[in-house]
Amino acid sequence: MNENTCMTETTPLMPPTSHSSLAQWLNYCEQLHHQPIDMGLSRVREVAQRMGLHFKCPVITVAGTNGKGSTCAMCESILSQAGYQTGVFTSPHLVHFEERLRIGGVAVDAKTLIAGFVAVEAARVSDTGDDFDDVTLTYFEFTTLAILHVMSEAKLDVAILEVGLGGRLDAVNIIDADCAIITSIDLDHMEYLGDSREKIGFEKAGIMRTGAIAVVSDPVPPNSVVTYANAIGTDLWLVGRDFSVEGDPLQWAWSGRGKRYAGLAYPALRGANQLVNAAGVLAALTALRDLLPITSQAVRNGLAFVNLPGRFQIIPGEPTLVLDVAHNPHAVATLVLNLDAMGYSPCTHAVFGVMVDKDIAQMLTRMNPLVDKWYFTDLPTTRAATAAQLHEIWHAIDIRRKDSQTVRHGSCFASPALALQAAMSDAQPTDRIVVFGSFFTVGGVLENGVPKLPAKHAKI
Repeated sequence: MNENTCMTETTPLMPPTSHSSLAQWLNYCEQLHHQPIDMGLSRVREVAQRMGLHFKCPVITVAGTNGKGSTCAMCESILSQAGYQTGVFTSPHLVHFEERLRIGGVAVDAKTLIAGFVAVEAARVSDTGDDFDDVTLTYFEFTTLAILHVMSEAKLDVAILEVGLGGRLDAVNIIDADCAIITSIDLDHMEYLGDSREKIGFEKAGIMRTGAIAVVSDPVPPNSVVTYANAIGTDLWLVGRDFSVEGDPLQWAWSGRGKRYAGLAYPALRGANQLVNAAGVLAALTALRDLLPITSQAVRNGLAFVNLPGRFQIIPGEPTLVLDVAHNPHAVATLVLNLDAMGYSPCTHAVFGVMVDKDIAQMLTRMNPLVDKWYFTDLPTTRAATAAQLHEIWHAIDIRRKDSQTVRHGSCFASPALALQAAMSDAQPTDRIVVFGSFFTVGGVLENGVPKLPAKHAKI
């Protein structure tokens, strides 16, 4: 068996058809390759070439450790307000796979996606009729190609692509970006990207192209990013050199390379980190003004109306509910700052579930001082840490605390929904409940819509 196949003659995998469901196609994609992540572009590029995949519109590609989804959403919102037909590919999804592709601000339907899957399968299978010549694709590679196909067939004015992992070897990187945006760079996915910011920065810099634009919104980027951009001749925009922000509690301003926006309202996405993301977005759109001219009003409206579930999403109620897909130490540190800025809460309840390969101890260490009651949850994937594992790591951290007089509680649950239900039962009207960690954690409490948390004294 060669490296391009993981199927055997004794157990053939039958492909779905155009009449199959999206769930059947996704299940098929999960079984094609012998490992979930296979870094490299040769296989996915070969299939893309067979498909004749290309884009006729400007492309913005976004990479980074955190802030990618928010950056894509702000780009989308501003460009939509300017009258452009946008296509946005992001991953992972919270509840439904269809969320991964928005066209004109609306998630595509399953039927549209299935057409993309059919096109990928037709190109993936060798025309020699020999199964051993077929190209095997990972789940992410197959689904990415399907989504890119749908986007290429749509009449888009601009395509916005979010990198799944790293950048240089991510499937999204088969498409040349007119503008690359690199958000924050920190330690995550180190087994694939390297064990330092310099190594990870180099991987993310791989989405840059010679003669194209690259914007780095990280205030202190690794030297590897700048060095790579200079080596290949990218038009690099850096914070403090090519653009900057200033502001007061009521408004902020952006300036850079002959353009200035003043008196801006803060982005509708909450959290201090969103100003950093917004600054990078305005730099990218300013750099692209010859291809995609926008008005100041489009900028104001786009920032005011942008919406993205699960990014420090505050749901008013009694108690208050906070949803955040903070799934690594860097993101949790930002979540802690944002929670501090909310002000006093008598009791904070935290629902937490995360992948087992994350730095769980560091995440819990940063969050633990703010949390009075923990609700650890299992997640519906073998990649996740179990609730029992999370409880054990937390307990080891908590017993070492100096303020040993503080009484904390931790309990385990089979799902995020059950954990949230327990937190709601325990919480008083003035408390707050924070659901954070994996997309599976936040998505698990959003499966039936946005939860409404009524006070215990309220009658429904």
